[in-house]
Amino acid sequence: MLDLPYIAKSIGALSGVPVRLFEHGARTYEWFPAKLPKDPLTLYESEIFSIAAHVGYYVTPLFHYYGIIRRGDAAFVIGPTSQIMANEQDLRELAFKLDVPKEDVSAFVSGMNGIMRLPVETLLSMLCTMNHFLTGGEMLALSDVSIYGAEQESIKTSVEKRRTARVYEETPRVQQMHNVLAIEEALMEIVRKGDTVALRRWLSEAPAVRGGTIAPNQLRQLKNTFIVAVTLASRAAIRGGMREDDAFTLSDGYIQRVELLNDQSKIMNLQYHMILEFTEQVEKLHLGRHPTKLATDVANYVRHHLSEPISTERMAEEFYLSRPYLSAKFKQETGETLTAFILREKTEEAKRLLRYSDKPASAIGAYLGFSSHGHFIRVFKRYAGMTPNEYRANP
Repeated sequence: MLDLPYIAKSIGALSGVPVRLFEHGARTYEWFPAKLPKDPLTLYESEIFSIAAHVGYYVTPLFHYYGIIRRGDAAFVIGPTSQIMANEQDLRELAFKLDVPKEDVSAFVSGMNGIMRLPVETLLSMLCTMNHFLTGGEMLALSDVSIYGAEQESIKTSVEKRRTARVYEETPRVQQMHNVLAIEEALMEIVRKGDTVALRRWLSEAPAVRGGTIAPNQLRQLKNTFIVAVTLASRAAIRGGMREDDAFTLSDGYIQRVELLNDQSKIMNLQYHMILEFTEQVEKLHLGRHPTKLATDVANYVRHHLSEPISTERMAEEFYLSRPYLSAKFKQETGETLTAFILREKTEEAKRLLRYSDKPASAIGAYLGFSSHGHFIRVFKRYAGMTPNEYRANP
């Protein structure tokens, strides 16, 4: 007889990653390296347990990994972990989705940051080793483990497929030898400028590209091309004003995701989605007709503090400026008051949460740092032209 709780505790202590033991569908044991007010697994439990294989793997929208191993009526669920943990704003949003009480959000963020970071290959190897022990000798390779992604189906539409196919369809190499560099430079300039309108137009009209051979087979060729593209896009976004840590985190997440795909159409759709996201992120930072460093710094600051009450005094201290000077300079450079910009950005984030979550408007307003539900409704109506509930009914 195997002592399953002992195995769960040992694996958790060795890896520094949460481990849970389920028997006959009920959670009977858990080990966490740090105290969490709520277990993030609850958001993804149904998807993870729907994995049919006895050794499986799941990736969340924040690129957190969960592993599952079944042995008869028992199951171990390991995770979340990631090579690069999500930033504080993403973790606060995760806490919001979990209904973590406001007074416990800081403890949740701290607890998530206390989980050991592991490369995906390390977690997969750990799953295979555990399975070997639990099954009495089954030897699985990393390629045998089923890989699942949370957004593989949602990131694409039929329009994106057609546009992507036009960009990446195969054409005779001789026609492409002299224009690859020019095409690459044109596309990265669009990313740097954050011009999503130009990007969509470019993708609908751009010539097909076939680069050099950089892999022994078509699947590896697509993945390697993707990695080159995301590297270039991240650097272009940084030149466009995106913070380095944001760009590198986004880039690493996309590279991790593409390595989990084995379908060529999904890789191409992911590549389109990736370039569009980098361009959109830069676009959000470009304020005014001629974006300045101060305006970009302010946009970055607001993006990273959306779930807090943002004060102009604290922001001025962050930039070593006086509050009156910061407010006047921002208005001069963007044509918009600093307060109006902050409230508009919070309204845009509220729209996203109303569209993609089932949280009540009152909870969304509280999460975004509004002093009261009435204040949230007034601000939302001012910038969106309707109440939060009206927007949710007709986004």
